[in-house]
Amino acid sequence: MAFFDIFGGEFIEIIEWTDDTRDTMVWRFPTVGKAIKYGAKLTVREGQAAVFIHEGQLADVFQPGLYMLETNNLPVLTRLQHWDHGFRSPFKSEIYFVSTTRFNGLKWGTRNPIMARDPEFGPVRLRAFGTYSMRIADPARFMTEIVGTDGEFTSDEIAFQLRNVIVQEFSRMVAASGIPVLDMAANTDQMGKLVATAIAPTITEYGLTIPEFYIENISLPQDVEKMLDQRTSMGILGDLDRFAQYAAAEAMGHASQNPGAAGAGMGAGMGAAMGAAMGMGMAGRSGPWGQTPQSGGAVPPPLPPRSATLWHIALNGQAEGPFDRQHLERLASEGRLTRDTLVWTAGQDGWRKADEIADLSGLFPAMPPPLPG
Repeated sequence: MAFFDIFGGEFIEIIEWTDDTRDTMVWRFPTVGKAIKYGAKLTVREGQAAVFIHEGQLADVFQPGLYMLETNNLPVLTRLQHWDHGFRSPFKSEIYFVSTTRFNGLKWGTRNPIMARDPEFGPVRLRAFGTYSMRIADPARFMTEIVGTDGEFTSDEIAFQLRNVIVQEFSRMVAASGIPVLDMAANTDQMGKLVATAIAPTITEYGLTIPEFYIENISLPQDVEKMLDQRTSMGILGDLDRFAQYAAAEAMGHASQNPGAAGAGMGAGMGAAMGAAMGMGMAGRSGPWGQTPQSGGAVPPPLPPRSATLWHIALNGQAEGPFDRQHLERLASEGRLTRDTLVWTAGQDGWRKADEIADLSGLFPAMPPPLPG
């Protein structure tokens, strides 16, 4: 019993790991102050591997299965301790459980814009982001290259380094691909495979593999995207003549629903505008010589608008003005301009009542005829 007192009488008989987390990649079995009993049971479940570290050296790696820890299945460990088959004492080692399942939903993205040369837009700045999954393919290499003596290693501890590797290879691939920016959205699958292939050698050195890699979005700066939206809007408008006709028809429809003389006048004005727009559209499609803008023929410019008629009116014995029709409409609505108000415009023979001017009679409501006697 004196020999067992050296180890404190505490022996480990069952070694296993039931992981209830989603981000733990490596977990060290607690052996502080304890010794592993000769013949102890080691349970390695599917999606796990067990790595034995003895005196700072990697002794062995166990794949899924149930093991009895004896000298016949620990040849490396036996050689390190110079055991023979008749020795039945406990031994001390560090046991690390490694999760070999996939870690999904890991994110990557460009922290700073990537400079690239686009064949259509010239130098552009791009941003991109996406997701990927990783898996430990070589537990021994992963332990020696990445984990070391970390007792609980999570995916967050390696994700930052993987993002740097991904962004570096993505930047190099985009700069050398020559794919236009407007076509990148249709080639994200192909670009993702190229990036995954490019980062594979570096990832393999870590003992990892990337089963899935996705590029979710490639975007331009906001100012450039606004310019693209404007360019798209112009493409949607297409034939500007037809758009002008549509806009004039919409305006005339709204004006016709406005009661009163002002609405009628505005509707007439919109009708004239629509007629002018239709005339311009017809002229644009077939000129006086049968030529069209598409065929290179010259199209005459539209006629300049006629100058609006200006009126002088007599208010309180004083001549005021000149006023345009819009101003006269406001005066009529205020009651300052009546049917009997004297008005005059250039070319008119003397002052006349507003009711006697055909162009101004529409400013006043229609008078009903006298009742029959």
